[in-house]
Amino acid sequence: MLQAAPPLVLHAGLVVLAYLIGSIPFAVVVTRLMGMQDPRTYGSGNPGATNVLRSGNKTAAALTLLGDAAKGWFAVWLVRQLAVPADTGWTIVALAALAVFLGHLYPVFLKFRGGKGVATALGVLFAISPWLALATVATWLIIAVFFRYSSLAALVAAVFAPLYYLYGSNLAWHAEPPLLAAVIAISLLLAWRHRANIGRLLNGTESRIGQKKKS
Repeated sequence: MLQAAPPLVLHAGLVVLAYLIGSIPFAVVVTRLMGMQDPRTYGSGNPGATNVLRSGNKTAAALTLLGDAAKGWFAVWLVRQLAVPADTGWTIVALAALAVFLGHLYPVFLKFRGGKGVATALGVLFAISPWLALATVATWLIIAVFFRYSSLAALVAAVFAPLYYLYGSNLAWHAEPPLLAAVIAISLLLAWRHRANIGRLLNGTESRIGQKKKS
């Protein structure tokens, strides 16, 4: 009779699985299935929804966004269902949240050259709390609509996401320290991945939302 895997082995496997799920490059998968140019060959070269949008194909960009967000949500949701026991469960969920995000940033399937993680981070937040995700999306939308810079909107949303989680716990959820640490880590990594964008924002050369690639 087969014995159940001990919790340590199970949890380690779940974290690795979360990383592999995060490594699925939906920008490359979607554009390839639609017969489009590889997004790594134009614009910023970033395999993400914003760069796919520069091709002019809004459907491909939307599918990429949904795929990248869905993998972040699914990995965290799956681990929340399987992580045991209760006293270490939130720590494993937090590690999985960080792992799926790192999978998108440094995917094993693309030689560790991935995207910047905005959509995947959103999916992770949605799995933690839909209200947390909605508050973060609202922040992104406000900045994006007024300034038309996806990178700036992402950076501002990254700053506010940990604050929403911490202070929103007084209203809608109970803040778990491991999850707070994971949200902070994801926000810092997201800012780090946007360091080149920060430079372009400062010197006025950053591309605006919807701007097509230069020929």
